[in-house]
Amino acid sequence: MFAGPIIFGFLLGFILGSRIRDDEFPASTYIVLLMVLILVAWNIGPFPYYTDIPIATGFAAAAAGIVAGKLLLGR
Repeated sequence: MFAGPIIFGFLLGFILGSRIRDDEFPASTYIVLLMVLILVAWNIGPFPYYTDIPIATGFAAAAAGIVAGKLLLGR
């Protein structure tokens, strides 16, 4: 597994998630959002040269970073 797409995807997602200001969604929305994002990452598939796992690791890390940034630093 390559760490570059995971690290940069998470950092970018964390920065974007910390900039989300409105909190109109209940906690169950984040669970559904996480399930949908994993499904999308599975359907996108890995970069053609990354054949270790069958999901887009950069996309999944960015999605996790958005959720983490919103929950930890969202204003």
